[in-house]
Amino acid sequence: MSTNITPVFDQMLTREERESLLKQRGLVIWLTGLSGSGKSTLGIALERRLFELGYKAQMLDGDNIRGGLNQNLTFSKADRDENIRRVGEVSKLYLNSGMIVINSFISPTIKGRELAKSIIGEDDFAEVYISTPLEVCERRDVKGLYKKVREGKIKNFTGIDSPYEAPQNPVLELDTSQISEEEALERLLELVLPRVKYD
Repeated sequence: MSTNITPVFDQMLTREERESLLKQRGLVIWLTGLSGSGKSTLGIALERRLFELGYKAQMLDGDNIRGGLNQNLTFSKADRDENIRRVGEVSKLYLNSGMIVINSFISPTIKGRELAKSIIGEDDFAEVYISTPLEVCERRDVKGLYKKVREGKIKNFTGIDSPYEAPQNPVLELDTSQISEEEALERLLELVLPRVKYD
């Protein structure tokens, strides 16, 4: 028996072997947009629908990542970039296990999302822009965050006093102020299903 305790990657199961077992192709769907735009709502709905169709998917979002893996990070620009870098690395691990990963993160900078794409791989990264306008997001204020911003209790909030850089070439753009959740979900499925189907 070898005394080498360092994993040798070329001896580990391949992504192809795992996808063959799961009967699906791995993919990372990256939902980006302002707080309140509908990212998490659509991500949850997509994860549920994929599950009902027999696919194995995992949703990651700001709440479950910030509360655990990235709880040591602040909302400074550097820490926001590190947050997205770590999410990219975790997504790559899931992807290599054959899973469908649904990421719901504001991810406000083009640079940050490009870094995530470079980690994950361009062919496996589907950037979806939830382009719901700021005024609609603020009116919804699902977490009460915009109210706190306006009261001066939160600083450097994306869309108010911290910039959001919209994607330049998303594979899909959805404005949840213009279409229903059901229609948005169907458009997501039209994007995802052909890419995860196992032949």
